[in-house]
Amino acid sequence: MFDVRGACYGHAMGDPASTRVLLETEPNPEDVRRLDERLYAFNVQTTGITDGKLLALFLRDKDGAAVGGIYGWTWGATCYVRYLFVPAEMRKQRHGSDLMHAVEAEARARGCRQIVLQTHDFQAPEFYRRLGFEITGRVEGYPHGHQYLTMVKRFDSTAPHQAGPKG
Repeated sequence: MFDVRGACYGHAMGDPASTRVLLETEPNPEDVRRLDERLYAFNVQTTGITDGKLLALFLRDKDGAAVGGIYGWTWGATCYVRYLFVPAEMRKQRHGSDLMHAVEAEARARGCRQIVLQTHDFQAPEFYRRLGFEITGRVEGYPHGHQYLTMVKRFDSTAPHQAGPKG
């Protein structure tokens, strides 16, 4: 943990003399949860959209331990997939497809019009493309020598119109 001083604080954080910024390499999960809750509250206050719900499906071993699965949320007619993991020995057996199809069914049931996710070029972009996703964003060099991709699968014609070249 590092103590970082000298930052400029607004009134919302209280007295700058009694406030510290600490870099934590292993943050407390409760502190991370609190950040998530506060960000969601801000988003709701700003947009008026209050339909956020978590979403998770797990692959479990014979003892019930989670060995893989999918986690994300729905909010504002969008499903966001934060994590999808299938252990190497379970790949190519439809587990990933089954998880994604289940998430899509639940997203549709919740009124979503799209699924958004991020992946690296060395992870699963071709898998997602086969499921109907398209690349909408790309960060070169993250990590070095690779790309970080944003991918979207739209369900219907309510997606924003993309203007073509002017003629």
